[in-house]
Amino acid sequence: MDQLRVGTLGAARITPGALIAPARQVPEVVVTAVAARDPARARRFAAKHGIPVVHNSYEQLIADPGVDAIYNPLPNSLHAPWTLRALAAGKHVLCEKPLAANEAEAAEVADAARAAGRVVMEAFHYRYHPLARRMQEIVAGQLGELRHVEAALCFPLPRFSDIRYRFDLAGGATMDAGCYPINCIRMLGPGEPAVVSARARLHAPEVDRAMVATFRFDGGVTGRIRASLWSGQLLRIGARAVGERGEMRVLNYLAPQSFSLITVRTGGSTRRERVRGEATYTYQLRAFAGAVLRGEPVITTADDAVANMRVIDDVYRAAGLAVRGTAPGTVPGTAPGTVPGTAPGTGPGTAPAAESGIEPGTEPGSEPGSVLGSR
Repeated sequence: MDQLRVGTLGAARITPGALIAPARQVPEVVVTAVAARDPARARRFAAKHGIPVVHNSYEQLIADPGVDAIYNPLPNSLHAPWTLRALAAGKHVLCEKPLAANEAEAAEVADAARAAGRVVMEAFHYRYHPLARRMQEIVAGQLGELRHVEAALCFPLPRFSDIRYRFDLAGGATMDAGCYPINCIRMLGPGEPAVVSARARLHAPEVDRAMVATFRFDGGVTGRIRASLWSGQLLRIGARAVGERGEMRVLNYLAPQSFSLITVRTGGSTRRERVRGEATYTYQLRAFAGAVLRGEPVITTADDAVANMRVIDDVYRAAGLAVRGTAPGTVPGTAPGTVPGTAPGTGPGTAPAAESGIEPGTEPGSEPGSVLGSR
């Protein structure tokens, strides 16, 4: 095989930027087929993007012998089920993040990928950009003994009918935004983090529109993430690492092809860097093709997705919310609809700021200058 033939499940808004455009920059990849729940929509999508084959169902696309790999941008609750079906059909899978609705589902996918001998890549595209590697180099070599890491992804999504606000589709701010900063602090920190605390602001029962969580790593290193789809912190994409000799701040670790900036302060001096490169999605697709065609290593493996989902699940548990993909309910020791630290029956989405404990644009314990609490 000298070219990877990819079929896409659905005609999602993310697909042109995450797959179609990158494929034009990666000669080893060709998008050959599409299927959608609405066949007419699939035909329009195919005509617009030059995709030669349109299938009337996801099952037909997965069974297509002219497709080597599946791109899965479906709602979160459908990531694991359709990835498992693709693996059973012998296909490789590039699956949008998060890989599954919870840790147990992710583990099932990881086991199935091993059994099938197929590549499953979780689409944390930023990890494949040179900026991510540079961040790791600075933390490892310039800051001294690491003390603290934090990351944030906040963006406004006021369209409350969006699937990302639906519990039954494994939605919520921690799933769709928080998975990125969780992945980022895992990338920068020493080993896997343990959740210390988490506090949510709710859009609806069990559905977080904002989340703040704190962590502890081995050796006493602390961590914090902030994520929101709708909060007083309208837009923030940043990361920060603090060591005994100084700190690193990163503006826009997520899409550095637009603009990003690294600021390093050590020994009383300040240095700024920019890491240029192609779009993160182009690096990701090139890495996916290399893994399938030549056995090159994958950074965001299914096993890594299991670890990321474990942290996400623990954040939801610490916030008193149900893990996605499980029956909505209560957490032992709390009243129905209650998040720890709030009055019974008043979730953070409805409680006044004084009751919820989170002032707009801040979070418990944030220090001045934090990428999480500063504007």
